[in-house]
Amino acid sequence: MPELPEVEVVRAGLEPAVTGAIITGVSAVDERALTRHSGGASHFEAALAGRSFVGAARRGKFLWLPLATRSAGEGEAVIAHLGMSGQMLLREAGAPAQRHERVRLDLEHPRHGELALVFADQRTFGSLAIDRLIPTADGAPGGRGTAEATVPTQVAHIARDPLDPAFDDGLFRAALARKTSAIKRVLLDQTAISGVGNIYADEALWAARVHPETLARDLSTRTAHRLLAEVRAVLEKALAEGGTSFDAQYVNVNGQAGYFAHSLHAYGRTGQPCDRCGRPIVRASFMNRSSHYCPRCQRMPRPAASV
Repeated sequence: MPELPEVEVVRAGLEPAVTGAIITGVSAVDERALTRHSGGASHFEAALAGRSFVGAARRGKFLWLPLATRSAGEGEAVIAHLGMSGQMLLREAGAPAQRHERVRLDLEHPRHGELALVFADQRTFGSLAIDRLIPTADGAPGGRGTAEATVPTQVAHIARDPLDPAFDDGLFRAALARKTSAIKRVLLDQTAISGVGNIYADEALWAARVHPETLARDLSTRTAHRLLAEVRAVLEKALAEGGTSFDAQYVNVNGQAGYFAHSLHAYGRTGQPCDRCGRPIVRASFMNRSSHYCPRCQRMPRPAASV
């Protein structure tokens, strides 16, 4: 599933093409792509025709395209859940249907002219929806790519991500001290910290030398600070390398794959030598997924002696 770097690459690619563009036509060819939309395909098509986008925004793994506000109307946006295999692709106007195409928006941009924004999804777990924008709880901008202190209702429960200037390090470390669950579970909890999925959790924990099953409350202040720094470093490096692509399902808006998979130290490297100590990376079952870590570099802390 796309994580923060992959979604940010898509957002950054969409931003110059959609900002200021008028929606001249909408074709929802597969209603399964509108499962999170409150109306059907005909409503989605009619509600967007003639509207214009004012940008492209993201919080964690969640992407939305704010719409120009109608007179006396509340803010709205087209929110995109990419799911396991959703793709937002930019194509020339009139381009042939893409493989697994579900929704197409025809756009007229004042600078770039006519183009098409295509939502393609092989596994149909992703979706598009028109959603209301509501004020953020902390009064800060909703996420990357927007200066407005609003966020879609479907994203309001999602925590800020660690690359967001409004992310509060102190509050996050305080929350860790209260958590009795494994630190990897906390990293995957989008209500605690967003944008970090299985791949980047494994990579950050390896970099910080923290065992994924370590209880969050058992992390020292220094270790928690180091882990958060490594989470940011991993996300920023992945972002610089275009994200992680293991197959053709994750691509940017031009259909190109990311290459961070070549920089992985833990995830997917079962049996391969640790890049630090040489001991084989192990794989363990975790929350219906897998954890990858080095048993030498990432040791479980010893339990405190009972009195």
